[in-house]
Amino acid sequence: MASAETAAEHERILREIESTDTNCIGPTLRSVYDGQEHGLFMDKLEGRIRNHDREIEKMCNHHFQGFVDSITELLKVRGEAQKLKCQVTETNQKLQNDGKEVCLLTSMDELRQCRLQQRNIATTIDKLTHCLPGTNIILCILIQYYPALRTLEHLEESCLPQAGSYRFCTIMAENIPRLRTHIRDVSMSDLKDFLESIRKHSDKIGETAMKQFTLLRNIHSRICAAQHLHTYTSYTSVNKLTNNKMTINKNIWERPLDDWYSVVTEQNEVFRMCICFTQGARDTFENYYRKQRRKQARLVLQPHSNMHETLEGYRHYFNQIVGFFVVEDHILHTTQGLVNRAYVEELWELALSKTIAALRTHSSYCTDPDLILDLKNLIVLFADTLQGYGFPVNQLFDMLLEMRDQYGEILLKKWNQSFRQILDQDNYSPIPVASPEEYQRIACQFPFQDPELDKIPFPKKLPFSEFVPKVYSQLKEFIYACLKYSEDLHLSSTEIDDMIRKSTNLLLTRTLSHCLQYAIKKKNVGLAELVQIIINTTHLEQSCHYLEEFISNITNVPPDTINATKLYGTSTFKDARHAAEEEIYTNLNQKIDQFLQLADYDWTAAQGGAQASDYLSDLIAFLCSTFAVFTHLPGKVAQTACMSACKHLSTSLLQLLLEADVRQVSMGALQQFNVDVKECERFARAGPVPGFQGDTLLLAFIDLRQLLDLFTQWDWSTYLADYGRPTCKYLRVNPHTALALLEKMKDTSRKNNMFAQFRKNERDKQKLIDTVVKQLRNLIATNQA
Repeated sequence: MASAETAAEHERILREIESTDTNCIGPTLRSVYDGQEHGLFMDKLEGRIRNHDREIEKMCNHHFQGFVDSITELLKVRGEAQKLKCQVTETNQKLQNDGKEVCLLTSMDELRQCRLQQRNIATTIDKLTHCLPGTNIILCILIQYYPALRTLEHLEESCLPQAGSYRFCTIMAENIPRLRTHIRDVSMSDLKDFLESIRKHSDKIGETAMKQFTLLRNIHSRICAAQHLHTYTSYTSVNKLTNNKMTINKNIWERPLDDWYSVVTEQNEVFRMCICFTQGARDTFENYYRKQRRKQARLVLQPHSNMHETLEGYRHYFNQIVGFFVVEDHILHTTQGLVNRAYVEELWELALSKTIAALRTHSSYCTDPDLILDLKNLIVLFADTLQGYGFPVNQLFDMLLEMRDQYGEILLKKWNQSFRQILDQDNYSPIPVASPEEYQRIACQFPFQDPELDKIPFPKKLPFSEFVPKVYSQLKEFIYACLKYSEDLHLSSTEIDDMIRKSTNLLLTRTLSHCLQYAIKKKNVGLAELVQIIINTTHLEQSCHYLEEFISNITNVPPDTINATKLYGTSTFKDARHAAEEEIYTNLNQKIDQFLQLADYDWTAAQGGAQASDYLSDLIAFLCSTFAVFTHLPGKVAQTACMSACKHLSTSLLQLLLEADVRQVSMGALQQFNVDVKECERFARAGPVPGFQGDTLLLAFIDLRQLLDLFTQWDWSTYLADYGRPTCKYLRVNPHTALALLEKMKDTSRKNNMFAQFRKNERDKQKLIDTVVKQLRNLIATNQA
């Protein structure tokens, strides 16, 4: 039974070996080696292998003849394929040869077409050449309106009356009015075409004229520079150049406009013809022309609603106006009777008023200083171009001076943002300098000289923070921006200098001053930041004379010129520094108040301590560390801050002692209070800030010291006896203050839980207090009387 099961198991394993992938045969082989009868399995495996070998041999014998037949057929196909390849090659060669003949035929056809086109072109040229004389004759007839009119006039007035009353003369006389009417109608049609043409081309004419004037001005500037003349071209020289159309090279002015002037000059014969009509016909032409040009002027002078948004809108507006008046000036000088000087001046006055009104309206919407500056340059070019044609433009320059105020306000707003950003981003710490290159870079931005600092090796720190060179650079950039606007306004150097100085004063006294006040007054500003602001403003104040020199250098006006405007930078930075000093005093007092809020006195204590209160020790430590930061401040500022803090501390301590919430004060509490005041005096005596003479700082606590000495020593007899004398020991003790404190000590013994043997002493002390209170009240009443 076991052998049968073993044989079945071996059969199953053999089937798995035959059907399982070689990658997964491991578990099957493991089951063979783990089982029994290993030799028997190997015999069965050998037998199975022999069976498979026999089957493979039978299959190979069965398919061998087919394989041989296939190889034989393949060899036959290879020979046929070789023949087919040769046939394809021969066919391809024949196709290539035949294709060359087809391409040659196509090229011959194209050549034939080209020869035909050349022949047609030559024939056309020949025919047009034969037609040109006739065309020229027709053109001469079309442009000979003026001689034709004179001929008709001569024929009508001289020839026909002398010829007699022949029929052909009558027919000719009858046709003369018809011919004149025809010529007039054709002329009117040409005039309309001309008006329409100049309306379309006025923009391009104006653009070309303004470009030409720009070229003219650049040439003149180079000539002036070559002759070592002043950079700013005077109004008279520019006017003379434009009136003479640049006599150095007249063609420079006229040549680029020839294409557009041809639109005008083609009509000259029509204009000359118009004045040969009778008075009524000439008036018709003149009235029609002027009426249409006034309509065109109204259209040209009407700006687009969005003209202020881009510079191109203004440029298009100016081009149209310049083109309009260039045409009018040309017609005025090349024709007679159609327009006159009075008519052109009337149109110009209308245009000037409307142009100025439009510019004032649209420029008021502008908030970009760069756009205002570009607009100013465009207006100057517009005015100078028309000035060259003899039109008065003084009102335009007056308007530019008005726009200067608007430009200045926009600049102030822009620089206000710049100053705010600089102040907000500053770290309010001295600038570290690691190398001479860094030091030189900062020195190029801000004029700083300190011989003592120069002796210190690198790395070192500059006393001011980053906002000092940045603010100084912004001041110079503002001055450059003001100078750019003043260029080409035909102003003298003194006027430019005065304008720049007034604008700079506005920047200093209004914009920069407000920004500094903002930085000083903003929340969370610390004492270290305020100290740095004082140091920064001190250096900026010292740099004001460099700004004066800078303005004088770029305007060529000496700073000591009579009536020259002085910069207010010194006062601006002084005011900012004083505001920072006041803020330091205020912040110090607030910090002192915060520490005093932590005071927790036991006002009924029987005995005082031997050490100062914790809150006061922390306060003294804070004051010492704070005044150590004041080393870079001017001496008087640090001394004033220290004295102010001590006075405020003394006053606050006294108020703490006398406040209404403190109803009772024991002698022990006064002793502890006295220890705290002694700690304050020790701080003042140590000299936290150098520069005080003797015990000057101790005077801040003199009122508190005399009051505490009076109570702790109980020296009322001396106080009452010497009161009012200059040599009084307790001269600084006010009787009202002493009375208020005594009132707090008056009832202390009533609630004192002492032993019985001390009660008699307390009663005696209470009687003494009552007696002193009574005497103080009498003293107060006597003084009030």
